[in-house]
Amino acid sequence: MKGKMKILAGTETLQTDPNFSAEVREKSGQPIELCYQCQKCATGCPVSHHMDYHPNQILRMISFGLKDRVLTSSAIWLCSACETCGVRCPNGIRISEVMDALRVMATENNLSRAKHTESFHRIFLQEVRARGRVHEATLMAKYKLKSGQLFTDLDLGLQMFKKGKLPLIPRGIKNKKEVRDIFTRSEISREGGK
Repeated sequence: MKGKMKILAGTETLQTDPNFSAEVREKSGQPIELCYQCQKCATGCPVSHHMDYHPNQILRMISFGLKDRVLTSSAIWLCSACETCGVRCPNGIRISEVMDALRVMATENNLSRAKHTESFHRIFLQEVRARGRVHEATLMAKYKLKSGQLFTDLDLGLQMFKKGKLPLIPRGIKNKKEVRDIFTRSEISREGGK
């Protein structure tokens, strides 16, 4: 079926995109159609209680073609890619790969409502690319400047600093070039090259 459809959900009319499921499957490389809603991913997810939709709900909405709802959800940005869901899935669906693809799609379509979360995600990846690992103090300083939320969590940062959990001097890794090469290869493969 081509084009978009409208479906009624209670008092709400939802736009559906029948090609969305195939697009996510292609970009993520994951067999999302195998999900039979056992909810093992949701029960194991350490951040699902902060998400607007649980991982299994995201997969169901993808199969229903609810593109706008999925790409504007906070869940895709809150996924920490810990792989707990993928390990628990009886059908081997790596939901973190699906979430990565959804974040890219949300950014490409300018649909993210979680702008601060998206900013944090971008700054985090920039830090990993530059240093090979994250330096928390630099990450938070850049994020606070970008978001304009300069003084939120200041008390928590001070407590972390006092306990030695927030070092001021960044440590690097030996093979930074290898990490940068990973980023370069992923950008090339996303653009369709090999």
